Amino acid sequence: MRSRAICRDFDSKQPMKTSQKLLLTFASVLIIGACSKQSDAPSEKVSDRERGRAVFIANCVACHNNDPSKDGPIGPAIQGSAKQLIEARVLRGGYPPNYTPKRQTKIMPQFPFLEPEIPYLAAYLATESAQQNKK
Repeated sequence: MRSRAICRDFDSKQPMKTSQKLLLTFASVLIIGACSKQSDAPSEKVSDRERGRAVFIANCVACHNNDPSKDGPIGPAIQGSAKQLIEARVLRGGYPPNYTPKRQTKIMPQFPFLEPEIPYLAAYLATESAQQNKK
């Protein structure tokens, strides 16, 4: 008999209380607001820079410093490197015409799989250079 009394308390025919309606409405507004595409849409430059930073951290910091303005254990500082230099070094292991390298080593391997990432890597290194110059 006790179980029937408990079930009657939760009868679906009872109207929803005002406080429950307000809570449900508030939760719905929060959920819809959180799903908005415009809430934190980053600008293109920030997006390119962040993607370039991710590429740099994943592929370059083993030899170059985590801070691109400093020399790494094997590779030189590469902050402010031109896109043509990055492309030549990363994809072909060479240098652009008429470029004088900082080091004469030929240790850097080629990373042909990074070809689509070159613009982002260049954007990150150029942005880092611009930010350092502002300080």
